[in-house]
Amino acid sequence: MDLDLTDRVFLVTGGARGLGRATADVLVAEGARVVLSGRTEETLDPARGESVETVVADNADPATPGRLIAAAQDRWGRLDGALISVGGPPPGSVAGTTDEQWTAAFESVFLGAVRLGREIGAALPAGGAIAYVLSSSVRAPLANLAISNGLRPGLAMVAKTLADELGPAGVRVNGLLPGRIGTERVAELDASTGDEAAAREAATRTIPLRRYGEPAEFGRVAAFLLSPASSFVSGSMLPVDGGMLRAL
Repeated sequence: MDLDLTDRVFLVTGGARGLGRATADVLVAEGARVVLSGRTEETLDPARGESVETVVADNADPATPGRLIAAAQDRWGRLDGALISVGGPPPGSVAGTTDEQWTAAFESVFLGAVRLGREIGAALPAGGAIAYVLSSSVRAPLANLAISNGLRPGLAMVAKTLADELGPAGVRVNGLLPGRIGTERVAELDASTGDEAAAREAATRTIPLRRYGEPAEFGRVAAFLLSPASSFVSGSMLPVDGGMLRAL
């Protein structure tokens, strides 16, 4: 299938590594141009190239959306969509998470993502698309990830509401619900249990495909949702989890 991505321009936030980087790699391989953001120059340097512009930016910074939009317009004169990857808040229980931790995560994970969607959505032409990288915690809580369990379902509803608001302008908004994908973030979560191998084995048993996903497998689904090939898909929350989620 031709995704019709040649010369289209996308923003990918939090894209220095993990699912954002995997999606950027697929977009570029399909002929697109990408503005990739991350928190440090060092992590972004390996990704910079002819089809990739990099911008050091934090999703929690109110200036970030404008800077990313300007980078796309200055470099390539257009903007066709965005993958808003909001990163992972720290693990912990509800009882063990402080007000300060909730507030910091809200600023970055929730409010930063809302702001990005709002401002990028207003800048997109008809045919544009936004995809939020959320989590399977939108539909089922994950052990010891209280902040993710609390904030991501709200972001999913924001994405669906934004799809309603931008739909008349021809702009689509969707969410992606990754399960256990073999990223650095998931490896860190497994290691935080004290026995990474045991944690991975236990998680694998909950996945019907009996393995963790590869980042590129997620990236291909994300690229499809951002592409004209999915032109009648909007307001959807799409699991990429090997069948792990039991909810419809």
